[in-house]
Amino acid sequence: MNYLTATAITTKRANAIVRYFERTNWEKITDTLIDRGIQLIFLTLIFLLIRRLGKFLIHRAFEHYRQRVDAGGRVDTMGALTQNTFVYVVGFFYAYSFLTIIGIPVGTLIAGAGIVGLAVGFGAQGFVSDLVNGFFIIMEGQLDVGDSVQIGDIAGTVTAVGLRTTKITSADGTLNFIPNRSITIVRNLSRNAMNITVSIPLAGGGHTAEIEQILTQVNKELGPNSTELTAAPQLLGLSQNSWGGFVYQVLLTTTPGNQLAAQRQFLAAYVDALTKAGIQLRTAPTPQAPGK
Repeated sequence: MNYLTATAITTKRANAIVRYFERTNWEKITDTLIDRGIQLIFLTLIFLLIRRLGKFLIHRAFEHYRQRVDAGGRVDTMGALTQNTFVYVVGFFYAYSFLTIIGIPVGTLIAGAGIVGLAVGFGAQGFVSDLVNGFFIIMEGQLDVGDSVQIGDIAGTVTAVGLRTTKITSADGTLNFIPNRSITIVRNLSRNAMNITVSIPLAGGGHTAEIEQILTQVNKELGPNSTELTAAPQLLGLSQNSWGGFVYQVLLTTTPGNQLAAQRQFLAAYVDALTKAGIQLRTAPTPQAPGK
């Protein structure tokens, strides 16, 4: 009896499945899948063409603008921002069209977004902060592509400025991705003339007049030929350093980003000239071992 009952139940279920497949309009389903597949392929090709053409036109427009103005870094920054914004907009409309074609009710999803908006909002706070801070960084012109900057402990050249992250390439080639919400203080070394002090260590505090005469002569020889300087070197005079010795200091005013190169060039020339004149220089004393 149990065996006959089980067989009857199995037969009934099999017949129900067969009737389901028989009632299903497979031709209509196949036509629908093929039709929507063709629509998706056509949609993808159209949006790829729009994306490629739009980026080309934006790049070309900013290249023409670059030729008319002397602000290459700013043009690169605004060009990259415009292209990113365009790509995001095209991607949004592509996703909307894609979901509509495959039959997902986008309007219902958007209406229901308010229900999950609160939960998503807590997780997206950092992303929104990146966008807001990135917008003000770009609009205020705090930094541009090609600027030499220091942000926190990271120093280098700005490679890209986006709405979400800023890319900084360090001197050793490291590419740093900094979330815009983490950028609070920007030290831009490429906007104004830079001041740097050249300190020449001396063995004693004498021969000041002779030292100034030698340094003045070096400045007359190097100053006119230096492309890094924006003003004549200024003799500051003697100063006492942290280990009790004396240094003679000279102030150099240079173009942005060239202060270290100018410092090395003038320091080498000062040391050579003073050594040749018999002025003794001094280095920091070597620390002695305990008990000596």
